[in-house]
Amino acid sequence: MGDDLYPHRLRDVFDKPPLLFARGTVWADDQGVAVIGSRHVSDNGRRIASELATRLVERELTVVSGLAAGVDTAAHQGALRAGGRTVAVIGTGIRRAYPPENQELHRVIADHGTVFSQFWPDQQANKLTFPMRNGTMSGYAIATIIVEASEHSGTRIQARKAVEHGRPVILMSTVIDRTSWGQQMADRPDVHVANTVDEAMRIVETVLDRPNEIERLFLDALTR
Repeated sequence: MGDDLYPHRLRDVFDKPPLLFARGTVWADDQGVAVIGSRHVSDNGRRIASELATRLVERELTVVSGLAAGVDTAAHQGALRAGGRTVAVIGTGIRRAYPPENQELHRVIADHGTVFSQFWPDQQANKLTFPMRNGTMSGYAIATIIVEASEHSGTRIQARKAVEHGRPVILMSTVIDRTSWGQQMADRPDVHVANTVDEAMRIVETVLDRPNEIERLFLDALTR
């Protein structure tokens, strides 16, 4: 991918991948929110992921996720059903689909958004590729929402990377209830807890308003 197409927000993070492969339509200035979580999602978690995706699309935001089973699949599918744009950041090469049952979803996302990979096209998944892609997804998105997670879920890696990148993290309350790392993470700067989809979306709105808030503070300082 040429420098002119390299995602602008990803440029800002210290551990950005030097190379990205893509299928689909690349928006260098894409404004997206990551919706991620456990592969072994509950029915309620699946519903929340889908509803979040729908609400983000209604807000004209891109739904970013990792094309894994569970929460990721529900988020991508929810965005597509709502007629919106969705981006998958995957932990394999661009010519592979993981899990295999998401091969068709991989193709549909490429038709209606973008599939990104930082690995050589035929790279298979391994224990290092998924943590690396979580860091890339964090850097790409303006914020990360974690719907459900287990104590040893890989989503905790993205939460930690998002904090390192200076990106907001929104933990749905079930993550706090079920994991010690979620409880510890809740005390970190710019980590928020939401009990409902409405609360999560209100936090997203405050994130979107930050540039305006900075401008208001600047203008207020000038008028004093």
